[in-house]
Amino acid sequence: MQMTPLQRRLFLLKWRIGRILGPVVDWIVATIAIGLFRVVRLLGPDRASNMGGWIARTFGPLLPVNRVGMDNLRHAFPEKDEAELKAILAEVWDNLGRTAAEYPHLDEIWDFDETKPPGRIEATGIDNFYRLRDDDRPAIIFTAHLGNWELPAVCAARHGLPVTAVYRTPNNAYVAQRLLKIRRGTMGELLAAGSGQAVAFAMSNVLAKGGHLGLLVDQRLTKGLRINFFGRPAPTNPILGRLARRFDCPVHGVRVVRLPNNRFRLDLTDEIDLPRDADGLIDAEKAMEVINGIVEGWVREHPGQWLWLHNRWRM
Repeated sequence: MQMTPLQRRLFLLKWRIGRILGPVVDWIVATIAIGLFRVVRLLGPDRASNMGGWIARTFGPLLPVNRVGMDNLRHAFPEKDEAELKAILAEVWDNLGRTAAEYPHLDEIWDFDETKPPGRIEATGIDNFYRLRDDDRPAIIFTAHLGNWELPAVCAARHGLPVTAVYRTPNNAYVAQRLLKIRRGTMGELLAAGSGQAVAFAMSNVLAKGGHLGLLVDQRLTKGLRINFFGRPAPTNPILGRLARRFDCPVHGVRVVRLPNNRFRLDLTDEIDLPRDADGLIDAEKAMEVINGIVEGWVREHPGQWLWLHNRWRM
């Protein structure tokens, strides 16, 4: 339906106001966010994490996105009653708040030293880590939004495993700039995610040079493959499978599990045996079925630590 001249003028006026006020609003939001970051930094990792968990746990369920989380949980766990699902979702909010508040403290939280008794961090799969670091081969390491999902990149940077971590840039440019500064100081090489060919080329280039690529694989991609996840088709980014097929490189999974008393466990899997086609090449689509299955297994073990608030199944 065509707009009337008046509707067209109002639309253009709204668009122009948005162009003018948008950056101003972004700057105000960023100023508040950066101020909160500084306050949280002063609290120390434990008090910051506890405060972030309390705030999210208390106020998160009041937000509209809470309904998305409940709907996702009902489909994933039809055997659980409403009380059980609400308890899981409360833990989801708690984990999200803690993860956000821990951001300014990532360098302090990662205190792993295998020669000393465990501090905040314990780890499994250490032999796999050293093998990846020392074998001079390209590899893909995937993770999911579990526990504090920022820690694997910190681990790699701290212990000499060069990994280019692909990350999503926040919409607010001022906040994005601040987060990038923190990430660069703790996470090594970074690559901003996107839908263009340039990003895919950059990822291929990392592997072509014998590097390691870190990917979050549990986010929805509207035009992705429809791969089952918790028994329902979920639009899935096929990039991991396609890169593994092209470079025939090892693929490992890594997850972070939140433990009591503000501690974490990082688990690095063995090399994953991915399905191959009749020509002996990795089957990209079936590989993503395997990856989704692994992530689902992780989530089923710790359902309160995954980001159910994301509308993973929307087509």
